Amino acid sequence: MRLRLPKISLWPKFIKRSIPKTLWGRALLIIVLPIGLMQFAVTWAFFDMHWETVTARLSEGLVGDIVWAVDAYEADPTTQNMTRISEQAQKAMQLSIVYQPHKTLPEGKRPNPWAALDRSLKRALQTQLDDPFWFDTTRYAGAVDIRVQVDGGVMRVIAPRERAFATRAHIFILWMGGATFILTTISILFIRNQVRAIERLSHAAEAFGKGEDDPGFKPYGAAEVRAAAHAFLKMKARIQRHIEQRTTLLASVSHDLRTPLTRLKLELAMAPQDTATERMKQDVSEMAYMIDEYLAFARGEMQDTQDDVSINSLLTTLNDSIERSGHKLAVSLLGEDVTLSAREMGLQRALTNLIMNGFHHAKTVAVSAEIETRANTTRVLHIYVDDDGPGIAPDKRDDAMKAFSRLDAARNQNIKGVGLGLSIAQDIIRGHGGELVLDQSPLGGLRADIRLPVA
Repeated sequence: MRLRLPKISLWPKFIKRSIPKTLWGRALLIIVLPIGLMQFAVTWAFFDMHWETVTARLSEGLVGDIVWAVDAYEADPTTQNMTRISEQAQKAMQLSIVYQPHKTLPEGKRPNPWAALDRSLKRALQTQLDDPFWFDTTRYAGAVDIRVQVDGGVMRVIAPRERAFATRAHIFILWMGGATFILTTISILFIRNQVRAIERLSHAAEAFGKGEDDPGFKPYGAAEVRAAAHAFLKMKARIQRHIEQRTTLLASVSHDLRTPLTRLKLELAMAPQDTATERMKQDVSEMAYMIDEYLAFARGEMQDTQDDVSINSLLTTLNDSIERSGHKLAVSLLGEDVTLSAREMGLQRALTNLIMNGFHHAKTVAVSAEIETRANTTRVLHIYVDDDGPGIAPDKRDDAMKAFSRLDAARNQNIKGVGLGLSIAQDIIRGHGGELVLDQSPLGGLRADIRLPVA
């Protein structure tokens, strides 16, 4: 007995929901995220190890000059001494020092968005200066205002900003940001070129699944993508060859069987008409119908051309055709007509199969259409074929759409036919990028729901 270990996810659910779902988004994330993290780490290291250190040294040097000026004035608090200090500070230290008698320090302070600047200067002032102080780094664009309370007033110092802080840090940030932008742009261009090749392969595969040909498709892109494209082309050629061989085989069989069937019809027409002859005519007609069904299933609708089809016109034409066959069909058209790019003969055949399948087992058959708008703003066309027959049990609906399927239930005895009606309809709908769903009908029988994407 094998022990099954619980599946452990290494990623939290909220991270999984945040990760892009497309290859383009994930590839871009793989490239851009490491670049962004690296740039952030380098910038952080620069500010932590270099910028703050340089700024601290500059602030300490500026505060040292201010301490000299304060000590020199307090040693000789005269106007002549203040004038001499101001001249020396302006000439040697680039400081503008003014003594304001009878003044006090301001109480308020405007906050600096870049708090690291204030922290560095405040730390230096607290460490070297014993007198009360106040400073403002936001009032002047190129200067710092520092005031110190001294005897009899306030000494105001206006210092160039570069004496207190390293003012060229933004250049480094611009260089880092510019490098990130250039690297990201190059990554986007290269990733987009690779993803475009995969998208092209996806569109070619989808077109082939709908029975369309894409003669302009050629393998390009990375080696792995080209290998996948070459494998797709080989698979496409094998499938087309298989379809052609199957069609040719059944067409030959059909042709060979039609000749003896024609002779039988002629002999039965010339034979004495009695009950046995009528039964043989019925058998021959049923054999001819089976041959046509086999051939239609083998041929599919691959030879039809794609064209713009009006749904209301299609349903109206279908209603006229059904009425000519002797049946009464209830048709409800769309309030606002839509046009699909589709194979008109294929859609007619799929709907005819579903409608006639309903008339074989029910008295009333109704066809209606509606447009559904889903949450992602995509629109889906629903064409409903409802009847009041016995229906099909939910557990047998998948089997009912298999080729050559004959259910034992009363509905699908397939007294006439070979069990290909639903299968042919399903293949045609899938070839248009849609799906065929069997469900319970509001009339009490079976509902065939044809769902087709609307551009």
